Amino acid sequence: MKTELFSRQALAPLLLGVISFFLVVGPNVLDPTNIAWLDSGDRAQHFLGWHFFRNSDWMFPFGLSPEFGIELSSSVVYSDSNPLLALLFKPFSSFLPDVFQYFGWWLLACFVLQAWFGWRLLGFISNNGIIRLLGAGFFIFSPPMIFRAAMHLSLGGHFLVLAALYLALKKESFRPGLLWGTLLSASALVHAYLLAMVAFIWLADLLRRLVIETWPMSRAVREVVIMTVLLGLVCWLAGYFSVGQGVVSGGYGYLRMNLLSVLDANEWSFALKDIPEGKGDYEGFNFLGLGIIVLALLSMPVLITGHVGLLSVIKKQAILLFSLLGLTLFALSNDIGIASSELQYPLPEFVLQVANIFRASGRMFWPVFYMLVFVVLFVIIRGHTERLAIFLLAGALVIQILDTRAGWGDIRANLMVRPASEWRSPLKDPFWGDAARQYKKIRWIKPINQSPNWQVLAAFAAKHNLATDAVYLARINHSSLMNTQRRALNLLHTGHYEADTLYVLDEASLRLAALSLNSERDLLAQVDGLFVVAPGWKECGVCVKGQDEVNVSDLSSIVYLGKDLPSTTGGLNGSSRFAKAGLDQAGYITYGPYIYLAKGKYEVSIKYASSALTDFKVGRYDVYDADRQYKYSEGILSGTGGKEKTLTAHFEINGQTLSQYEFRVFWDGVADLEVKEVQLRSY
Repeated sequence: MKTELFSRQALAPLLLGVISFFLVVGPNVLDPTNIAWLDSGDRAQHFLGWHFFRNSDWMFPFGLSPEFGIELSSSVVYSDSNPLLALLFKPFSSFLPDVFQYFGWWLLACFVLQAWFGWRLLGFISNNGIIRLLGAGFFIFSPPMIFRAAMHLSLGGHFLVLAALYLALKKESFRPGLLWGTLLSASALVHAYLLAMVAFIWLADLLRRLVIETWPMSRAVREVVIMTVLLGLVCWLAGYFSVGQGVVSGGYGYLRMNLLSVLDANEWSFALKDIPEGKGDYEGFNFLGLGIIVLALLSMPVLITGHVGLLSVIKKQAILLFSLLGLTLFALSNDIGIASSELQYPLPEFVLQVANIFRASGRMFWPVFYMLVFVVLFVIIRGHTERLAIFLLAGALVIQILDTRAGWGDIRANLMVRPASEWRSPLKDPFWGDAARQYKKIRWIKPINQSPNWQVLAAFAAKHNLATDAVYLARINHSSLMNTQRRALNLLHTGHYEADTLYVLDEASLRLAALSLNSERDLLAQVDGLFVVAPGWKECGVCVKGQDEVNVSDLSSIVYLGKDLPSTTGGLNGSSRFAKAGLDQAGYITYGPYIYLAKGKYEVSIKYASSALTDFKVGRYDVYDADRQYKYSEGILSGTGGKEKTLTAHFEINGQTLSQYEFRVFWDGVADLEVKEVQLRSY
């Protein structure tokens, strides 16, 4: 009888997870051939990473994906394509549809397992099935989980964090090492950040077993060694180590959690206003939700009475709580944000290097977030009768669901777009169809991670089974990137392109390509807004002709409008860049465009205006070699009395270089300045 009752209760959270999924996400994503909802940003990265991986030959380690990036390629780990499912489905790729995605079913699993482990955690507080089910609802409708699941699909696996907390809170576990090994391995094959959180909780639990349960030191050391070897093997096979030192990135302290993030709705509440925050604090989005906040307020009188036994529980779990405090400090970083204010403290450089492995530190608060939810539910349930607790939980859960619809309502609308098995492409010209048959690879010059048109080119390559280095990866091997860039610039200088490769150029590379082009054999043209070099195109008898060719004469003079150049200060004024004294800070009103230039003589003209008098210095300009950090020319910008003025500078490049050039205008901040355009001319 008890087993039957337990089975019925166990089905309830699973059903709750399914219902919540259909409410928040909707059914369209479950169609494995529907990729319409994956057509932008990180979701596009996840799908394309999987698509290239499934169609590539098996490599060793198994997670390597050489077609997605070519020399820049790493593994399916760094396209965040959920290696666990990618490795599971790849052996069956030939039996799957040409277009196939598993991410929708992954999201369903996230909701169901979130409900399941939330329900299991509530079992530590109450045996009442209704109370446990209502409590599980708060874990499902946690804004950080839903927000993250819709953006970084693999990071929707918050249930792995709940599972880790469950194992840490459970008094006795059958073969804890086996359970932790399984959970750690699964986390490693889902996402590195989830692995870090689960590993941190495991170490806290191991220390608890060593100190509280008085485990022998030899047993604890043995578990550490086994886990280290196991995780090393799993991570190696998945391809974690394929980027070398590229695993260290930048952004720690910027992609942090704001100290007020648990109360900052950030457009996830109809009732609560947003709190000002730093630009990178979105990574630390940890809004509790109005329902949990209401319960937290209601729990205050109960806490004051001290009748719920919370203090004794805290003493028993002191090691875990200290570990969670450590995660909180890491999440806040050494650049602590308090609303829009900041408080900084220094850290040694080697500490920052290690911290930048997990640069988006705001995510590391998730275990603490769920423990806060657990504590609030603990106080409400233990501090009231079952009937009153059910009433309070039900009311607060309704508030949580309805109020957070301010956030997840838009997510549902975004994910429930009309199903399609193909993305719309701006590549309409017949040229592209012939190019797909003519070439085996498509490259972007200058190679960079997440180039401006990476998704368009990668989707084209995926559709036509081409390899590409137009990719977006979470981490990249820096030495491979630099070597690839050097080879690409050498191609621009020599004009000796690979016969099996189509090249798409950024504007900075265009002039150099035109100067070295073998115009009798190769094509340099603008097709659908993209500049391409098609080696051997003019000798191809079956390739469509008539493209809009680009000639050197077309590039003798290039005009950059102020609005099209990057800036560190000021704003836009029509097609110009404008900085106002007393409002904007001194800085580069324009810089860039990082253009590659061949040997020769050049003239740069800067068209500008300033309200200052003509004998008043308002700034300075220079012609700058960004790679060698060398100034070819420099001078002063004087006031113009409000009239337009053109300042001209000349410089000469005496040899072939692989440098990028900038034409920078620095504004002193003392009088208004408007930069209208920068013109480059060769002579």
